[in-house]
Amino acid sequence: MPESEAIFAPSPDRQAAEQPEGILSCFHCGLPVPKGATYSARVLGEDRPMCCPGCKAVAEAIVEGGMEDYYRYRTEASPQGHELVPRELESLRLYDREALQRSFVTRDGDLREAALILEGMTCPACVWLNEKYVRALPGVIAFSINYSTQRARVQWDDRQIQLSDILQAITSLGYSAHPFDAGRQEASAKRERTVALRRVGVAGLSMMQVMMLAIALYSGDFSGMDEALRNYLRWASLLLTLPVMFYSASGFFISAWRELKIKRLGMDLPISLTLGLSFIASVWATVTQSGEVYFDTVTMFVFLLLTGRYLEMVARHKASAAADALVKLLPTIAARITAQGEEEMIPVIELNSGDRVRIRPGESVPADGVVIEGRSSVDESLLTGESLPSGRGVGDVLIGGSVNVESPLLMRVDKVGADTMLSSILRLLDRAQAEKPRIGEIADRAAQWFVLGLLITSALVAAWWWVHEPARAFWVVISLLAITCPCALGLATPAALTAATGSLTRLGLLVTRGHALETLAKTNHVVFDKTGTLTYGRLTLEKIIPLPDAGMDTEQILAVAAALERASEHPVAKAILADAPAGISAESIRALPGQGIEGWVDGQRYRVGNADFAAQLAQQNAAQKSPVTPDESGTLVLLANEQRALGWLVLRDKARDEAREVISDLHARGIKVSLLSGDRPAEAQRMGASLGIKQIFGGLHPQDKLEQLRRFQGDGDVVLMVGDGVNDAPVLAGAQVSLAMGGGTQLAQSSADMILLSENLRHIPAGLNVARKTMRIIHENLAWALGYNIIAIPAAAAGFVPPWLAAIGMSLSSLVVVLNALRLRRA
Repeated sequence: MPESEAIFAPSPDRQAAEQPEGILSCFHCGLPVPKGATYSARVLGEDRPMCCPGCKAVAEAIVEGGMEDYYRYRTEASPQGHELVPRELESLRLYDREALQRSFVTRDGDLREAALILEGMTCPACVWLNEKYVRALPGVIAFSINYSTQRARVQWDDRQIQLSDILQAITSLGYSAHPFDAGRQEASAKRERTVALRRVGVAGLSMMQVMMLAIALYSGDFSGMDEALRNYLRWASLLLTLPVMFYSASGFFISAWRELKIKRLGMDLPISLTLGLSFIASVWATVTQSGEVYFDTVTMFVFLLLTGRYLEMVARHKASAAADALVKLLPTIAARITAQGEEEMIPVIELNSGDRVRIRPGESVPADGVVIEGRSSVDESLLTGESLPSGRGVGDVLIGGSVNVESPLLMRVDKVGADTMLSSILRLLDRAQAEKPRIGEIADRAAQWFVLGLLITSALVAAWWWVHEPARAFWVVISLLAITCPCALGLATPAALTAATGSLTRLGLLVTRGHALETLAKTNHVVFDKTGTLTYGRLTLEKIIPLPDAGMDTEQILAVAAALERASEHPVAKAILADAPAGISAESIRALPGQGIEGWVDGQRYRVGNADFAAQLAQQNAAQKSPVTPDESGTLVLLANEQRALGWLVLRDKARDEAREVISDLHARGIKVSLLSGDRPAEAQRMGASLGIKQIFGGLHPQDKLEQLRRFQGDGDVVLMVGDGVNDAPVLAGAQVSLAMGGGTQLAQSSADMILLSENLRHIPAGLNVARKTMRIIHENLAWALGYNIIAIPAAAAGFVPPWLAAIGMSLSSLVVVLNALRLRRA
């Protein structure tokens, strides 16, 4: 065995004594490698086993730092356990604790999903780098980043990888990642703005000083200048440029190096080459006292680029304002009522299902729950888009993030943390903004090849100018590298999507899939379900039909029926009681499930329910015949006493007030409208005809609906399916784009590409407008990005564009794309 091998093996005597035969030992610390662990690091030309990410990270850092001889000449094992794990990694491991994950992680068996904040990203290339690296980790199922909000969503298998491992992987790239927290995100955004503004300030101050010295140098070229003074001004310019290069411009070089380390040509590489080559050439000219210096160009280039990126960042923050507003809805503390009836103020994160919470007027609801005491109005405008407060009383549901308007409420907590409706909305919104439509994916792929093409073009241009006019070759190439802007291609789609989804969220229309807006813009056929979609999904009392010889008018029939139904929770009972005045009461009430209710009112026995059940009571009188069923659609309820049938109550699911107006609007746009319903064909026909729908299909089972939808698609239609309920889930999933009503079942909502939280059908045409405007703006952005480069590259290659103008052009190119996308905030 070579001497070096004998020395750098970690504590071989101790290993042999403590480790059973066949067990691998960590090359760094000597501890046993856990079963199933696959960590390794390349040390001294070989892949060495490591017991954990901490050892792996330390070993790689030692090797990358040029200190590999540490392993060759060490005489004892490296520190163990807690000593070898960096403090940062220890803090990241706190996020693996179940108690801490409860507030931000959703679980489905061993599958986990969480929202993260990423800090340090400066351009779309950073998004690509992080996504590519993290998705390659074993156990990571999905990882997507929304550049506009700086938020990421990660899904992983907890059996293969821990959340701390994912966070550490991101940290190893030079970025910072931590679980999403509204306050921390706001602080991060503020810090990002402060640092960016400080870099702009340093670059601006240095640029002004260097420009003044440059004016003196340029004047000296015409009027003559002492050589010593010339050298002094050059050295002064160099010193003033150093803070710009090593502080203000450091982000460009760090980003380019990150990408080169994983063998990728990123968008910051041309900028870094431009700055580096210009600075090195100027330093060489200063040291050798020959040639020209361009410190003024370097400082101005950095200042203009940073100013453009700062304005772009401010615009990006505005584009994500709607999502940020949702994030801030939940309060940080809540008033919990103890078992002794005392009130205590606790952090919202400590709430548990079953806790009782008091909500005073003006306070936000801290979690999802049910009212158990009090009555008030609740403002849900930021969640649903509806401006008017809604009444809430005992038994009604409260949504976390809504605001209590009038009176105190006592609530029982049902859902907390990641299980609340607000958390679900944020997850769906993040997913929609992170997913890219097909046109965005094409643009991203084009941007990746753009840099390689640019570098090849620059080399060819440099060769041509070197042959024909060597004195200008260097600065022509600098201008060419500076003026091109692949960032605009990368920003064209996400900037527009973020602004559009924010605008729609304010309307109460939540986009949950990235492709939804692209497909919605192409929609030419809208298919509605009936119950709960075109209708309110609840029965209302339409009319009362007294029978001949009943001896009772409509008010008396309603009063008796209401007295019988008062204790029932059945939808029919709620519809009858909604229109009934408080009055007489019933006794000895007996409910028969599926049939109706029997009871005594003012000494007489009555029944209310289906025709057979109620008529049986009256038919005990042999002279009484079964009543004739009226020719009415809807739900028919019969009231009878022991003498005779008294009257019919006709209940229907009422069409939404705006339904006819919305369908008329869709027809005016040239969009086909159809109705698919599982209700009786006659009832579906009546409802559809009353709303102006011509294609009506009733009596359909879920599979029938799906088959009819496929027939529409077979005719070439791009179908938007609008539905509600469990039986709509298959057809929602089968449509090119789908929308679920906000009050629908969880299954229906998860199958849909969009959710109408406001349940206001008027927002469907508004959504179509925004979708079409979004695609138009995306096309405008891509056209601008391509057109700009098509014009700018030949102009720079021909020597018509000086470096300072190239810097302005590059900054404006990205800024124009973001500002154009911001027009969607007014959609």
